[in-house]
Amino acid sequence: MDLSRRSFVGLMAAAGLAGCQAPDEDPRTRLGVCSWSFQKPLDQVAEEMKKINLHRIHLALQPFLEGDARHGAAEGADARKKVEARLASGEWQLSATMLSFSYEDYTTLETIRKTGGIVPDAHWAADQKLVRAAAKLAAEWKAPYLTLHAGFLDESNPKALKTYTERVQFIADVCGEAGVKLLLESGQETAVDLAKFMVSVKGVGINFDPANMILYGKGNPVQAVPVLAKWIEHVHVKDAKLTKAPGTWGEEVVWGDGEVNPPAFFAALKQVGYKGAFAIEREAGTTRAADIATAAERFAAQFGQA
Repeated sequence: MDLSRRSFVGLMAAAGLAGCQAPDEDPRTRLGVCSWSFQKPLDQVAEEMKKINLHRIHLALQPFLEGDARHGAAEGADARKKVEARLASGEWQLSATMLSFSYEDYTTLETIRKTGGIVPDAHWAADQKLVRAAAKLAAEWKAPYLTLHAGFLDESNPKALKTYTERVQFIADVCGEAGVKLLLESGQETAVDLAKFMVSVKGVGINFDPANMILYGKGNPVQAVPVLAKWIEHVHVKDAKLTKAPGTWGEEVVWGDGEVNPPAFFAALKQVGYKGAFAIEREAGTTRAADIATAAERFAAQFGQA
């Protein structure tokens, strides 16, 4: 496909919005939280969610697969039964599940570029087994989506791009066979580069994270919305500030304190007709529960201003 940047962006802005969920009257009913944000066992996550009256959850599967420090230590059969009870009772409404990889190193932009997602060849054989287990579990819990960071998209290397594309399609196919849709988390590439990639795979959507674009220095998330609108099916509520030292991480901050510009971001999503779920994600700081509560408080007012 030979498209100029301007014509490609225009084409994407005009695209339809397949797969969006039905709207809710109260925007807070569309809001949830990422389980790993609290850095606590799931019983404690449930208690924190009750305090701020949130029922939707973007649930990390790592505690029931391998377990890791970033997205949840391993939990046993009792914890799994409690998750299933919360889902059955309606205490939790599962907006999506999330798969991560225990070998990923987020220390610097360079370390995550080398170790992120499905890029490292040394782990791909094990990743395939992990993906099958995750898709099976997501399906058992009737999750609509399985989200993940696939790793850096390198379009400058045709061989690497071919391998990356094949691996993403493999995961999408495994998820599809289980009745779950794969969503790639945005942010490690520009919106235009991601949109170009998305047309090369089938059965794949986007979990849009506005802060990631800022953290990785990949563009303005508000401007990215119409470019990626066709594929956005789940959205993170996360904020950040651009780095002052190129080549280093930006700074994740409390929702509303960074450079996402929530009213403009929500207005852009409304403009393209997004009707899906939102999930607060907090991956930095020492007062995460309080930060999540602040984000929840700000959400409805900001959404109303959009």
